Amino acid sequence: MKFDLVTNDPHSKARAGVVHTDHGAIQTPIFMPVGTAGTVKAVHQRELKEDIKAQIILGNTYHLYLRPGLDILEKAGGLHKFNGWDFPILTDSGGYQVYSLAGTGRKITEEGVKFKSHIDGSLHFFTPESVMDIQRRIGADIIMAFDECTPYPCDFSYARKSMEMTHRWLQRCCERFDATESMYGYSQTLFPIVQGSTYKDLRRQSAEFIASMGREGNAIGGLSVGEPAEDMYEMTELVCDILPKDKPRYLMGVGTPENILECIALGIDMFDCVLPTRNARHGILYTTQGVINIRNEKWKDDFSPIDETLGGYVSSFYSKSYLRHLIKSEEILGSQIASVHNLTFYLWLVGQAREQILAGTFAQWKNEILKKINQRL
Repeated sequence: MKFDLVTNDPHSKARAGVVHTDHGAIQTPIFMPVGTAGTVKAVHQRELKEDIKAQIILGNTYHLYLRPGLDILEKAGGLHKFNGWDFPILTDSGGYQVYSLAGTGRKITEEGVKFKSHIDGSLHFFTPESVMDIQRRIGADIIMAFDECTPYPCDFSYARKSMEMTHRWLQRCCERFDATESMYGYSQTLFPIVQGSTYKDLRRQSAEFIASMGREGNAIGGLSVGEPAEDMYEMTELVCDILPKDKPRYLMGVGTPENILECIALGIDMFDCVLPTRNARHGILYTTQGVINIRNEKWKDDFSPIDETLGGYVSSFYSKSYLRHLIKSEEILGSQIASVHNLTFYLWLVGQAREQILAGTFAQWKNEILKKINQRL
């Protein structure tokens, strides 16, 4: 993997670049639709490419390891062959999912994490080494180091101990990754993850350690877990000022359209979040004019397109009235239309941000577009 930094915005820390992988180039800043179990919920791969214009999607190590299982993925020739997506894929290490299993018998030790499957209660054990091996077998282009995601709030002592263990785990991840090879004939790359909760000195220490590892890209974890947005922005800016400028920076699990634009302004290149598809299934639509709750009565006889300005097939073809009927009736097609629409909006938004960065007008545009898209319609 290689990263080319194309330009910096003159009035913010925003940047435009290109991440090169063996499955294609990714123009940054970029939003990555989340395909936890090898599928972006309710969305065909053709729609991801042709309507949404996705350039990279996510899979999740924990979920794919449990189902369909590594033997199936390996027999298929890796996740790209299994799900038919021939663009880049990134896999999360499963650290966040293990974090979310607190209270179900999960046990974290220096060696790794014991946990129970959410599917059948069977016992499993993840170590930094096994997670590298699992992601090799899954076959993503970009794989994540195994880390512990601390909860919020989190006291300083726990956050420090967790961060230090995450650093030790990272060294083990790097050793295992460097001692193994891709199974499917294309290169893979490993991203370390900055931790440290919302403590400045811990975040600074973690960012410096991660930068010293010299990997091809870096991620920021442990944010968007309930902390105020101001804290997220403060930690993001601090870390971005330390991480190498010639490597892509990935802010994990973020977020709302406003979060994304504000963090682009701080120097983030890559984002992912389940929000656009999850909210879509509940009838919350992001549009170029503002946020719509399509369940509201006011859309009952509105036969205008969902978002004609946005373009794309579903946003221009289907009416608000029809989509409201589908969502209220709990028809599967409603979730499909809304999901494709919201993801189209997210990819449109980061695409517009890139154009503005290239033009040197990002900072002013950001403030203007946020006033419009944050409106509740």
